[in-house]
Amino acid sequence: MPVIRILPHAEYCPQGATVQAPRGTSVCEALVDHGIEIEHACEMSCACTTCHVIVKEGLDSLGEIDESEEDLLDRAWGLTPTSRLSCQAILADRDITIEIPKYSINHAREKH
Repeated sequence: MPVIRILPHAEYCPQGATVQAPRGTSVCEALVDHGIEIEHACEMSCACTTCHVIVKEGLDSLGEIDESEEDLLDRAWGLTPTSRLSCQAILADRDITIEIPKYSINHAREKH
């Protein structure tokens, strides 16, 4: 099973975290399943950018980015060349390392 290393984030995981998830799982699902409550205001339907992550290692091991995700990412806070929507980033066989940006486009955090 691939491993997701999450860099420290003051709100979601202050010490950082490491989680495992089966191949074919979205990064967002894996985080939420392991108690890391990353925002996902659209319920993982690729309709917002609140689950934006920056992939620090392993970008090429994630599923292909499609046009709708690319279009939405243009609105994400702190966009980088390795940004992905975690609800659309599907795990393959290799480990990845991600950073959750400090801010999202939400003015108020959703509770799930």
